[in-house]
Formats: sequence, structure tokens, C-alpha cells
Amino acid sequence: MFIDPLTFPGFKRSIFNAIVAPRPIGWISTMALDGRVNLAPFSQFNLVSTAPPVVMFACNTPEDREQKDTIANVIALGEFVVNLVSWDLREAMNLTSMPLPHGTDEFEHAALEKAPSTHVRPPRVAASPASLECRMIQRVDIAPDYPGETPSTVIFGRVVGLHLREDCVDADGRFDTVKAQPLTRLGGFQYATVGEIVEMRAPFVRAGG
Repeated sequence: MFIDPLTFPGFKRSIFNAIVAPRPIGWISTMALDGRVNLAPFSQFNLVSTAPPVVMFACNTPEDREQKDTIANVIALGEFVVNLVSWDLREAMNLTSMPLPHGTDEFEHAALEKAPSTHVRPPRVAASPASLECRMIQRVDIAPDYPGETPSTVIFGRVVGLHLREDCVDADGRFDTVKAQPLTRLGGFQYATVGEIVEMRAPFVRAGG
């Protein structure tokens, strides 16, 4: 089956969310210049590199304003925090995805405790198993080319600090993903967490064949 997104009858772009899955959720906390705090989940999120440590997240431009509060805050302040959403925080995460009035504190709306960051000004989610303090290093705006598309903004951030829940770090300093139970996004309204785990080392060729 071949689909041309421009000519296929009734094509729905949401199919990409089901194909590129599961996706980790970047629960982004930001702060406006006046000190107001925002917290919002983004499933267009991922790790870009580890050395330097860089993450990215992206979102489409909303219909009712020029930029989402998260994007506007990051561009203005140049800082944000990525909070890992664990399975037990899924309902709170969902509450922060609501289109609330401008200036609403999603931490308060979802009854989430704030915790101070060390190198950046936005607070982090105290209950999160891992929080990554980030400084923006690049912004990329993607313009729409065809009908039905909307402008998108991609933010790249360098990780300048990590907060890890102690029970999720083993004796060797490795982060225990299974214990953290990260929530991931699938297609539609579907979510999942860690499933079957296998360990498979990369193959190598012995010297001399």
C-alpha cells in the first residue's frame, strides 16, 4: 500500500503519530519574563545527542495565537526543564494538556508540587523520576508548504543539569528505565509504558577473522 499525503483521499496526518511510536513525552516547564510558570506535554520530543547532551521538542502553531506559551517562554527566557512523565503521573500530565486560559499555572491546575532548579529559572516537577535542565541553543521554524499544514517550531536545548530520583539510579550510576516506568505516546489517545525488555549487544568482528 502506497500513500501520497497530497493526493490520497481523506488522508489524515495523525497517522504519523501511530507510525512513529512509541514516543517519549517531554513534559516541558517554562517561565515567562514576568515570572508566570507554564507546564505542557509534547510528544514530538527526543534526545538528539549525548556529547554534547542535547534534546529537542516541537509543536505546531495554535489557531488562536501566534505561539504556544511554552514556545514563547523558551524564546524569551532561553531556558526550560524537561520532566520525565512516569506511568503514575499520567493523569496529571493529561490535565496539563488542557487549553487553559493564558497565564494559568498548570502546576496548580494539576495539583503538582514545584521543585527549584539549579542552573535555570523554570521550576521542575518534584514527583518526576528525572528532570533535565536545559538552555536553548537553537530554534528552527518550519513553514507550511501545502493546504492543511501549519507552521511548526523546533527547539533544541543543551542539558546543563539533571535531577534524578535516587531509587531510579543503580549502584553503577545507571538510570533504571524500567523502575522509572516512563509514559509514552502512541496514536490517537493511546499511551503505553515499558513492555518486554531484552538485552542485545552489538555484534563485532574478531581480529583476524
